[in-house]
Amino acid sequence: MGDITIIQAILVFVVAFIMGIDQFSFLESLYQPIVTCPIIGAILGNFELGIVVGGAYQLIQIGSMPIGGAQPPNAIMGGIMATVFAVSLNMEATADGVGAALGLAIPFAVFGQYAVTLTFTFMSGMMTKADKYAENADVKGIRNINFLEMGVLGVLFGVLAVAGLYGGTALGDTLKDFSYQFSWVMAGLDAAGGAMKFVGFAILMKVMMSGEMWGFLLAGFAMSLLCSSNAATSGATLILCAFVGVAIAIYDFTMQTRIKQNAGAGAGYVGGDEDGI
Repeated sequence: MGDITIIQAILVFVVAFIMGIDQFSFLESLYQPIVTCPIIGAILGNFELGIVVGGAYQLIQIGSMPIGGAQPPNAIMGGIMATVFAVSLNMEATADGVGAALGLAIPFAVFGQYAVTLTFTFMSGMMTKADKYAENADVKGIRNINFLEMGVLGVLFGVLAVAGLYGGTALGDTLKDFSYQFSWVMAGLDAAGGAMKFVGFAILMKVMMSGEMWGFLLAGFAMSLLCSSNAATSGATLILCAFVGVAIAIYDFTMQTRIKQNAGAGAGYVGGDEDGI
């Protein structure tokens, strides 16, 4: 990737500004890496690599969620910087080729976490005023407080993203030389980046997994291995597994609905003298 232009920096700022607000105030889905990374990749001139980085980073974030006041490493800054590093290092557009970029992006994701915590801390002092506005039914005052929070958070993310863009790009050549001299370090980052995807799934399963679901998990794992080992189905492994999962979900939903309907219909039924349906 060549030198960063002013237009690219402005576009990155705008994207980070919007995504920073979206994580709490808009659709709350645009900020996900699967959306953010391809946009950043397109701005930097490598849309395909942005898609791959977004998919890989999404697997890391799939189990991350804020608990109380604790914020996980931020998906926006992590996704942006992972894309910046991947493009700067001219990595291959494969899931295995972006592992080092994912590892390098984690410290920047922590900075994004600090930006969220700083904004929340600043806005906590405004809650007393918001309560007064609510008592007086001052819709305009409450609206302005929300706009203030959005503006502060968006600007923080925009500034961090642009600073990371220039820093990450400048660091790209240094990392290239470093990777040649100390290949074992980059190999370690690559392995760590690959492992984080499984950590994300493990966190998600810890929250959602129940005892009766383990059979479906093992069946899906077996099916994915069988499909991926067959040349005719290897390219559509995820789609095939998704179709089977949707079919099981529809069947389970239908059966559970019928059971509930039958239970409700028979609750007040005493029965008669004749057999029959």
